[in-house]
Amino acid sequence: MSDKFDTKVETKGDSKEIARAFAEAKRKWQEDSENSKLKLNRKFTTVSMEEVNPLYTPEDTGGIEEVGPEYLKKLGFPGQYPYTRGVRPNMYRGRIWTMRQFSGFATPKETNRRYHYLLKAGQTGLSVAFDLPTLMGYDSDSPRSAGEVGVCGVAVDTLKDMEIIFDGIGLEKISTSMTINAPSSILLAMYCVVAEKQGVPLHKLTGTLQNDILKEYIAQKEWIYPPEPSLRLIADIMEFCTNNIPKYNTISISGYHIREAGATAAQELAFTLADGFCYVETGINAGLDVDDFAPRLSFFFNSHLDFFEEIAKYRAARRIWARRMKEKYGAKKELSLLMRFHTQTAGCSLTAKQPENNIIRTAYQALAGVLGGTQSLHTNSMDETLALPSEKAVTIALRTQQIISEETGVVNTIDPLAGSYYVEALTDRLEKQAEDYFDEIDRRGGVLKCIEEGFFQKEIADSAYHYQLEIDKGERIIVGVNGYVHEDEKLEIPILEIDESVARDQIAALNKVKEERDNDKVQRSLGELKKVIKTNDNHIPALLECVRCYATEEEIVNVMKSVFGEYVEPPII
Repeated sequence: MSDKFDTKVETKGDSKEIARAFAEAKRKWQEDSENSKLKLNRKFTTVSMEEVNPLYTPEDTGGIEEVGPEYLKKLGFPGQYPYTRGVRPNMYRGRIWTMRQFSGFATPKETNRRYHYLLKAGQTGLSVAFDLPTLMGYDSDSPRSAGEVGVCGVAVDTLKDMEIIFDGIGLEKISTSMTINAPSSILLAMYCVVAEKQGVPLHKLTGTLQNDILKEYIAQKEWIYPPEPSLRLIADIMEFCTNNIPKYNTISISGYHIREAGATAAQELAFTLADGFCYVETGINAGLDVDDFAPRLSFFFNSHLDFFEEIAKYRAARRIWARRMKEKYGAKKELSLLMRFHTQTAGCSLTAKQPENNIIRTAYQALAGVLGGTQSLHTNSMDETLALPSEKAVTIALRTQQIISEETGVVNTIDPLAGSYYVEALTDRLEKQAEDYFDEIDRRGGVLKCIEEGFFQKEIADSAYHYQLEIDKGERIIVGVNGYVHEDEKLEIPILEIDESVARDQIAALNKVKEERDNDKVQRSLGELKKVIKTNDNHIPALLECVRCYATEEEIVNVMKSVFGEYVEPPII
């Protein structure tokens, strides 16, 4: 893509000037498209063998006279500011989205086996799910971990576990997303040391660290430290990755969990982007140049069941982000303006009753993500509302993405819904609603103040209440739940169960690591880490030393707790 995002188009409504500006923008898009190295080797035709153009504009219907003065300002062309129509000039004609399945369960050995299975089945990226103790900073042998080890994700206590998870998987060849937040720097350090041991230079690593602690205080509630020191840790990660892992996304700013908690599409859009702006300001305040770290910020959105609303949400998000990054934060690089995002289908829409219906729900949600221009996609399995997914359910979920890619024809042309009266009106409406929320957040003193006062939490709780009330009253039908219900329904799909032996095996493996490691070296490394985090120095180098000598996650977390304290959410009424 060319660095021409700052080209100004002053048309003033003159039809000739509009036509000239449109032709120039189209020429730039064609040039970028031709020069792009990303091109799929396939035919782009309908099932009836009719050729499909890479892009459609008003020229293909009523002619250029349909283009008003706002067209280039609001829509433009793919890969051009404000990126409403996509972040790359070729979009899926250049490269299909990364197909990820959020996976990880039981022991590291079991997770490694599942990863090899998924990669063999055609998955193109890994997304690691960690169990609740790991997410909260507890080792598997902690009393707080009882009953949760390996249940909702894989248990990771030390570097040894991470070595097993990625055994036989070359980290230079695969993009890995890790869904970890409060202890994210610890898991990142483990991943880096595994790369070291594989002989992979850090600058070759690609992937994403979720690392979005603000949405934890807002929605998911998996925090450890108070907000301000948590943001300090994130600033350290941003600095370290900018200097050492330039291809790695340092934060996946997540609206997914905000939506799962009951937010509306507008709330998900607004609160997620507000968090993103807060992280940008955190990086700038830490002394980083916005153009050095902003290109490695990515986003993570939910794809819910209102098909067109979801598509409009993604288009509005790209436009808002590009404008704010350019106009408020002074970003000069095109890559700093691009909102690249991962999408996951809505877990909260899955039903335990008639679970096979979830396959259909997921397919529509995945299609909305694709039509909205996602760069990466996870499709939920039909049984995830009941347990971790079985291999058969995971395979169906992956095949859903592959059918969309290979059979539906939606990848043949870029942003096929652009110009739809409904989609464009929805996009504008969601943008306006988000901007209204930004004004309210600023008026209340910013994101941290809104968290402290419970503003986000109250807004989401109110939306969730009204949504459920509609279901309870029968005003909103959920097929198989409050409509089209089968009496005497029996569950007939296999469920993956985590045996109690998983916890015993994991604790035994942890004890073995503790027995074999150099405990004096561990204590020295932890002591050095404590010294560093009491200063303003970057804590990642000291953390890497702790990880290399097999300090456990909880040992490291406890050192940080001793300096930062623990967060207790204030009562919110």
